[in-house]
Amino acid sequence: MADLVYDKNGRLMFTKQMKDEGYKILLPMMAELHFSIITNVLKYYGYNVELLKTNGPEIAQVGLKYVHNDTCYPAILVIGQFIHALQSGKYDVNKTALMITQSGGGCRASNYIHLLRKALVKAGFPNVPVISLNMSGLESNSGFVITLPLLRRIAAAGLYGDMLMSLDNQVKPYEIHKGDSQALIDKWTKKLSDTLISGHGFKLKELSENLDEIAKDYSQIPIKKVPKVKVGVVGEIYVKYSPLGNNNLEKFLYEQDCQVNVPGLIGFIMFKIDNRLEDHKLYGGNIVKYTVLNKLMNYIKELEELITNSQLKFGFQPPARYDHVKELTKGVIGYGTKMGEGWLLTGEMLELVESGFENIVCAQPFGCLPNHICGKGMIREIKHIYDNANIVAIDYDPGAPRVNQENRIKLMLAVAKEQLKKETQSSDNVTAKTEETEQAVV
Repeated sequence: MADLVYDKNGRLMFTKQMKDEGYKILLPMMAELHFSIITNVLKYYGYNVELLKTNGPEIAQVGLKYVHNDTCYPAILVIGQFIHALQSGKYDVNKTALMITQSGGGCRASNYIHLLRKALVKAGFPNVPVISLNMSGLESNSGFVITLPLLRRIAAAGLYGDMLMSLDNQVKPYEIHKGDSQALIDKWTKKLSDTLISGHGFKLKELSENLDEIAKDYSQIPIKKVPKVKVGVVGEIYVKYSPLGNNNLEKFLYEQDCQVNVPGLIGFIMFKIDNRLEDHKLYGGNIVKYTVLNKLMNYIKELEELITNSQLKFGFQPPARYDHVKELTKGVIGYGTKMGEGWLLTGEMLELVESGFENIVCAQPFGCLPNHICGKGMIREIKHIYDNANIVAIDYDPGAPRVNQENRIKLMLAVAKEQLKKETQSSDNVTAKTEETEQAVV
């Protein structure tokens, strides 16, 4: 068994010896499409990684046992999922490590890692190391190093995840043969993972070719376009994507016969980079760091453009460009509002309404003050700009019954369905009058 090594602050390190001995590294679930590909990439680099897919109310209860109940709901769930896994008996706790992201921002998400280490000691797992996955230089471990090739593959995995998620949400509600879209997700998740670990699929030309092939595949799925309620999903990043965090929100909306639109992960990444660029403009700082971040921002914008071009080429509605979302918030909310999802959350709601997804579920976890301000707090202003906006803010916390959440969403959908009925009838009347006029002319 690997020797336990601590840094000068008493932090248990994940060492190269641990990696070489095949320590199992557990990752919490968030965006399954994206994380599944990223997990396979990490395996290629020699990390014995497993993505946790456990679900159920017992995870929140485990989290509450080891995390103060005033802590935000995502922290309770992520830490609860980790400890639930360690207590399951499925893993050798003497050869298991945990990996968690750290944004480095003012949100409490940057402190999850410290809450997790405290909870591990309390739960009787003090010898389980925690790896910080961050781009801010917060922590380092000799057994886990982020290299440029690895980073490029992770960026590509995020891009592919956004593409698959977007196309699945556009096709699945209308597919004639149920399961066609899921079959393509399974096919492309494996194919893209194999491509990335073979040393291909992350250069711009290769990305463009793969995205075109994905869009082409989806364009060939037989569909029947019928009027459906269109619903956008926004909110704190964890409950926005995680089925564990939002009680399978996307599945519920799909079962309610809706078309769902969930803004991609790439926009959030650009938001985080842009915040640091704005800080430099306002307060100054290291010019070298600014130059590197500016180049990174431009690179990700190139990736964003690839998705846009591929979807337009095959008749799909591409996700909004980051710059357009940012422009929509001008004069509505300040760019200095950047804790959590900050102004981006307001911007995503504005863009969704603009693009025809005026019915919106704003998923808000307990304890996330920035999201209550930039989400629920901005609904009135958004309705002032777009009077057709139909937005419901749903609170997610350990004590919120799922049936209450779904009933509130159903009330929002009832209004949406009534509006859709009026629009459909109006469209039918216009069509009928046009046909009568054409016949009279003949």
